[in-house]
Amino acid sequence: MAESPFTINISDDAIQHLQEKLALTVFPDELDDAGWEYGAPLSDIRRLVAHWKDGYDWKKNEAKINAELPQFTRDIDIEGFGALNIHYVHQKSKVPDAIPLLFVHGWPGSFLEVRKILPSLVEGSKDYPAFHVVAFSLPGYAFSEAPKKKGFAGDQYAELGNKLMLALGYDQYVTQGGDWGFILTRFIANKYGHKHAKAWHTNFALAVPPSPLRSPLVYIADRLFGYSAAEKEGMARTKWYHTKSAGYFHEQSTMPQTLGYSLADSPVGLLSWIYEKLVTWTDDYKWDDDEVLTWISIYWFSRAGPAASVRIYHEMTRYSGNIFTTPLPVSIPTGHSYFPKEILGFPRRWLKNRHLIFRSEHTSGGHFASHEKPDELIADLRRMFGKGGPAFRVISGKSGYVTESKP
Repeated sequence: MAESPFTINISDDAIQHLQEKLALTVFPDELDDAGWEYGAPLSDIRRLVAHWKDGYDWKKNEAKINAELPQFTRDIDIEGFGALNIHYVHQKSKVPDAIPLLFVHGWPGSFLEVRKILPSLVEGSKDYPAFHVVAFSLPGYAFSEAPKKKGFAGDQYAELGNKLMLALGYDQYVTQGGDWGFILTRFIANKYGHKHAKAWHTNFALAVPPSPLRSPLVYIADRLFGYSAAEKEGMARTKWYHTKSAGYFHEQSTMPQTLGYSLADSPVGLLSWIYEKLVTWTDDYKWDDDEVLTWISIYWFSRAGPAASVRIYHEMTRYSGNIFTTPLPVSIPTGHSYFPKEILGFPRRWLKNRHLIFRSEHTSGGHFASHEKPDELIADLRRMFGKGGPAFRVISGKSGYVTESKP
C-alpha cells in the first residue's frame, strides 16, 4: 500500500478530443419561455458549451488544483475485490495534536468539494482546533480506479475509507460527509465506530418518518406540536425533490449502463445532466462558468470515464439493503448541520437520538455545503470538536489546539 504523489496532467490529445466533440454538438429545440420548468435552459447550455470550446482553459485550472491540493494515490486491498488504486487529497496540519478528519463526497460532486474548506481546517490556532484532512475520490470518480465486479457497496466503501486512514497512520479519526458521503460515513461509523471512527458529522442528515409502532412518542409529538417554519420548509423541499428532481436517482439506480453511453460519449450530455443539479440543488449560489466547467471536466477527464460514477446508485440500493428506510445503527458522537435548501429536509425530532450531540441551523445554503457555505461548515466543525464543544477530545490526546497541553 505504498503512497505515490499524484499530479493531474490531462494529455493534449484528450483535450483536443473534447474540443472536437464540442464542435460537433447538436442542441435540442426548446419551448418558448421554458425557463427551468423543463430542465437546464438551452441558453445556459449554449453559453457554457461555447465557453468550454473557445474560452475555458483546462490547463490553467488543472494547475490551480494541483497547486492547492496535495494529491496522492495508493492501492487499497478490498476483500473480494482485490486492490483498487485510489486517488486522494491529504493535507497534514502543522499542529501536532490536530484531529484526523476523513471527508467523503457524493454525486455529482468530487474531491474538489474539500477545496474551499481545507486551508482553514488545517490551520493552527489557540482559539479553534486544527485537522489533518483526507479526502478520497470514490472508486470510479475522478482519478480513482473503478471496481470491475458487481457488489461494491456500503461495506466496501467503509472498508476502503477505514483502510486508507489506517495506512496514513490515523488509527483514530472523525468523518464528515454529505450526499453519498453521509451514507458511506454512516457505514464507517457502524462498522468501525469506537475503535477507529470516533465521531461523525454530516450536512445531509436523513430520517425515517415515525410510525405508531416503531416510534410512538415521536409520532404523537408530531400530531400534538406540529412543525417549525424551518421544518415545514424542509418538508416542502423534500416534496419538491421527490416530485420534480429525483428522476436521475431512479435511472441511476436501475439502468446506469444505459445512461452511461450518453455521459461517456457526449460532453454536453454530461454537462447538462450535472449542471441542472448544481443550480437547482443550491441556494441561489452564483456559479461562475469556469467553476462549472472545472467541476464537469473532472468527470469528463476521469480515469474510468463519467459513466462509472453513477453505478454507486445501483450497487448501494441493490447490495446494501434498504439504506433509506432501515438506516444502520450508529453509537458514536454525531453532529448535524442543517441548510434550508438541502434537497431533503426532515423535522428535527425525527433525527433526534441519544448520540446526536451537536446541531447547527443555518439560514441559507443548499446541498453542496462545503462549496456553497464553507465558512459555516468550518465553524460547525470547530464548534463540535473545539473547547467547550460536545466532541472535544473525542480522540484521546488530540485537542487540535496549538498550545493545548497533553492530559
